[in-house]
Amino acid sequence: MPPHDRTHTLDQPRRPRARRRGAALAVASLAATAALTLLPTAAQAHVRVVPESTTAGGWTVLTFRVPTESATASTNAVTVDLPLDTPLAHVGTKQLPGWTATVEEAELPAPVDLNGTTLTKAPAHVTWTADPGAEIAPGQFQEFALQVGPLPDAGTELVLPAHQSYTDGSVVDWDDAPAAGGDEPEHPAPVLTTTADEEPVADAAPASSTTGTTAAATAESSDDLGRVLGAAGLGLGLVALVVAVVAARRRGGAA
Repeated sequence: MPPHDRTHTLDQPRRPRARRRGAALAVASLAATAALTLLPTAAQAHVRVVPESTTAGGWTVLTFRVPTESATASTNAVTVDLPLDTPLAHVGTKQLPGWTATVEEAELPAPVDLNGTTLTKAPAHVTWTADPGAEIAPGQFQEFALQVGPLPDAGTELVLPAHQSYTDGSVVDWDDAPAAGGDEPEHPAPVLTTTADEEPVADAAPASSTTGTTAAATAESSDDLGRVLGAAGLGLGLVALVVAVVAARRRGGAA
């Protein structure tokens, strides 16, 4: 065949090219799907506690971060259960505009000696209730702060179940204890573990302010990083899809 004679080439069937284009599109589609799996999930939207400090015997501010996960209802009340087996002698609430906080005490199962003082009852529940118009709308979150102390002995795990009420009457109980093996339960309870020094553990993040605001900002930045990485993965998948489609069209046109 002469070097410039393309007659035989043009008469050849194009099925192999079509198969190659289909394969390229399939690969790009898989890349886009994989990128979508990198996006943040609802698991990052749990109610969590960010302690200012976890030092045993010390006083700290516990900041509870509460996001509204519902797409149609707002959060209008939040209740946190406090431990009675390792009671907290003092619990103070921080004023939050549009919300009313109440602390409920309960009798202890048995008297507890705390630094020479015998306790027979202690704070058991704290409830924040929203005024009309102050509810946490879908896609928003609020932070509720408690000053508590003194913290129990180092190594004590404080499980602080939270109950989130919505304007449609539903209630989400964040009260699942940490699972063995490190697997996160469906509705994990906020947890912190006391330490012998200033290094926080569990949900803790370092902070310098007495309200725990800096700690909350540090934890929030890690959530933002996850969202950025997820968005980047989605972008790479979409770019791969576009490149594959353009390449397929060029090959078809050249044929």
